[in-house]
Amino acid sequence: MLGKFFQKPNQENSGRVPPGQHLAKGFPVLTYGAAPQVSIEEWEFRVWGLAKPAVFSWSDFMNLPQHEFTADFHCVTRWSKLDVKWTGIKVRDFMNLIEVDPKAAHVMEHCYGGYTTNITMADFVREENFFAVKLFDEALPVEHGGPMRLVVPHIYAWKSAKWINGLEFLEQEELGFWERNGYHTRGEPWAEERYSNS
Repeated sequence: MLGKFFQKPNQENSGRVPPGQHLAKGFPVLTYGAAPQVSIEEWEFRVWGLAKPAVFSWSDFMNLPQHEFTADFHCVTRWSKLDVKWTGIKVRDFMNLIEVDPKAAHVMEHCYGGYTTNITMADFVREENFFAVKLFDEALPVEHGGPMRLVVPHIYAWKSAKWINGLEFLEQEELGFWERNGYHTRGEPWAEERYSNS
């Protein structure tokens, strides 16, 4: 299995691959449940909780500046893919559109299909994070979270929620789907924060 789908990091890229990870030869698809099918005409994005409630359309996002991003991608199931090329909207650019209470210290990511995952505000608003709409110059495939997913490169990829359609801002941490089912609340790859620290 290792030779067919995965390989060990070589000396040149070993410093980019966290402990316990192997390099994927393709781009594996791991999803809990069926992939939601949502057209861009029907798609909407909501903000609530400790933020002024707001709803955004696909065109609202497309009117924001788009950038190309190249980032390494680390899955908690022990594979990594280096130099993934995305196109999307910076989280910080989106944050300029909304009003968030200063007491908000946590975010719950909500997705079509009912998936949720939690993230701290500090991790969420980092400069390198973005909402992806393209993968390798093509519209983001449904199986990879299309029409839009969040990408948070510095922590394990279950925090990079596929099919994202809302953000709930919170004062206290609440746990998302995998966090309630034994996964770590943060997921730092270099510290191998795979499973619950409670």
